[in-house]
Amino acid sequence: MSSLTLALRTPRIAAILPYLALIGGMVSLSAGTSFAKTLYPMVGPAGTAALRVGLSALFLLLVFRPWRSAFTRSDLRALAIYGGVMGLMNLSFYMALNTIPLGVALAIEFMGPLSVALFNSRRLIHFVWVGLAILGLGLLLPLDGSVATLDPVGCAYAAAAAVFWAGYIVFGKRVSHLPSGSTVAIGMTFAAMTVVPFGVAGAGISLLDPKILALGLVVAMVSSALPYTLDMVALRHIPKRTFGVAVSGDPAIGALAGLFVLGEHLSTLQWLAIAAIITASVGAVLTSPSDEAQPLQDPAAPA
Repeated sequence: MSSLTLALRTPRIAAILPYLALIGGMVSLSAGTSFAKTLYPMVGPAGTAALRVGLSALFLLLVFRPWRSAFTRSDLRALAIYGGVMGLMNLSFYMALNTIPLGVALAIEFMGPLSVALFNSRRLIHFVWVGLAILGLGLLLPLDGSVATLDPVGCAYAAAAAVFWAGYIVFGKRVSHLPSGSTVAIGMTFAAMTVVPFGVAGAGISLLDPKILALGLVVAMVSSALPYTLDMVALRHIPKRTFGVAVSGDPAIGALAGLFVLGEHLSTLQWLAIAAIITASVGAVLTSPSDEAQPLQDPAAPA
């Protein structure tokens, strides 16, 4: 047995690895999404979304081979809804990135899972978190008419992505009893069927350019296959409440990725807005009963 294997089996290392996997997944997703934005000049946001979702679907079909699993007609209907919502979530998010920074888009989109988490809450503290999240969104919205404000269309697309992310959580739970690998593969296939027509309409035959396909494959692997594989590792060992808190840092990681990869600089007010939304998300999870604290999966997810 190698020294590396022995090291991985020590209690301290074994306890740290799931958290390293979670952090690695979030960093990979944000970096992959930032890299995806470099495809916009070539195929546009819809074409980029089509490449990511379509190539991810092909990869997952080859890996999990869902045709070996037995699904009923009712299962397939539920998977079609799940996949359709997933596809629209991805498309809306990539359209938002066309005009607003990554960190801001993630912060707005995170209102989706936050709303789901708070929907059945009746404790006073939960309304405090809602108010803080609304304050954060208010700081992000272009209300003062200055040149530095955010594009309202981009904000609207991010808000739509938030709605679809909430739907993804709701409909994802309805198929969570099915085999996970096959479920994600079929769901992503339905997502591709939803998104790819928009990509073809926007980018046409350029989607088949070998260079663009190669870049799209990198996007699909880095922003889909790798982060969600790491998430699977994390979810096996990290408590749901802790996972929900940790993933609330996505907007900040996205903002840093946008800064270093794309040179997207945020104003102090926008950083404060993102901090307010993250605080609201963390607070909502920490003050929810343990049976309500569900893992909030990553934006643009899942693949």
